[in-house]
Amino acid sequence: MTKASLLNQPNSSIGGTKNVYHWNFLDKQYQIVYETIGEGSPVLLLPAFSTVSSRTEMKGIANILATQYQITVLDWLGFGESQCPPLDYNPVLFQQLLGDFVKSVFNNSIILIAAGHASGYALKLVQDNPDIISQLILIAPTWQGPLRVMGLPDGVRNGVKNLVRSPLIGQGLYYLNTTPSFLHLMYKRHVYVDESKLTPEFIAQKHQITSKEGARYAPAAFVTGAIDPVADREAFLQLLDSISIPILIILAENAPPKSLVEMEAMSESEQVQTVELRGTLGIYEEYPEAVTEAIQNFL
Repeated sequence: MTKASLLNQPNSSIGGTKNVYHWNFLDKQYQIVYETIGEGSPVLLLPAFSTVSSRTEMKGIANILATQYQITVLDWLGFGESQCPPLDYNPVLFQQLLGDFVKSVFNNSIILIAAGHASGYALKLVQDNPDIISQLILIAPTWQGPLRVMGLPDGVRNGVKNLVRSPLIGQGLYYLNTTPSFLHLMYKRHVYVDESKLTPEFIAQKHQITSKEGARYAPAAFVTGAIDPVADREAFLQLLDSISIPILIILAENAPPKSLVEMEAMSESEQVQTVELRGTLGIYEEYPEAVTEAIQNFL
């Protein structure tokens, strides 16, 4: 690994070595936090975008795979422990970040595992750099932000995004949508199957992620669809069909109906292998053993 500065924090979030990637974008530098654990062939895990997106969601998968591979997990810019500047978060930004990160941190081709909304960015990375990725796994892949799934028109979604970005009203709206009770409700409805796992300690950890200065800007872009990697299902399927490397899609059988329909449409592509497992949008965090077993069988 190259071009990264080591942070002296051995007790890091997934049990690995925490690093900072200094990313230069539009004449400014931003700090991207990532961790590595294990030894062997390199694997990059991309957490899903969400209001509480964090590399710690991938801890279960990372720790199991680390017995055979060298695992790297990052926090996207604007999420987790990475820097959270008030930028105009958009697909171009995240696509550039992912490409630059992979080319700077890895010297050889890698296995790429992406969850949720990160799947479209993973596919575009493979399309643009076919020699960098050897195998691709998509876990409960999605491409639409929540308000787009709900059918809100572009103007309304853009208005909500700008409102959340505003200094006073925006902070208040963000606070109301990240209270522990609201997070528990969202996890119960869309993210976890087993409500007994949504303990006060678990929710408190998620709530802490939302309390960081600047934490509302990137999630506002995600929720309103401003960072959707493609515009529609056809574009996502065209991405899938354009790629020749082996692809595994792990379907979450308990996912919300509209999300499940999209996953099933992806599974019909001739380019992919599919496995359907119990779980919903947070399947990779809730059931890491079953998900990792499917990944290991594919690899």
